[in-house]
Amino acid sequence: QVQLVESGGGLVQAGGSLRLSCAASARTFSSYAIGWFRQAPGKEREFVAAITWTGSTTYYQGSVKGRFTISRDNAKNTVYLQMNSLKPEDTAVYYCAARGPYSRTSNYTRDYDYWGQGTQVTVSS
Repeated sequence: QVQLVESGGGLVQAGGSLRLSCAASARTFSSYAIGWFRQAPGKEREFVAAITWTGSTTYYQGSVKGRFTISRDNAKNTVYLQMNSLKPEDTAVYYCAARGPYSRTSNYTRDYDYWGQGTQVTVSS
């Protein structure tokens, strides 16, 4: 069982930055692939970024590539999503999710086993 807790959301002006954190409870966290997803009001949950359990490979949705960076610190059981040059269209609830152990990353919500409760990100214009 893996429990995930997101933090770091908030209100920011367009062009600003936020860093989200996803803290995990399990000592086996380092063997899980982690994905970040987001869901805006009235829209489906969508893939944002993912990182392999080794941390060696990362993946991004096209609209965030070059602006967002996913990383992990397995010693701290934490994955981060650094978000720069934020836009109003980035406004959503952001969720982290875990898939594993020793699984590949995925862009699909159905492939992830554990989810956090989400953290709100609001970007004002």
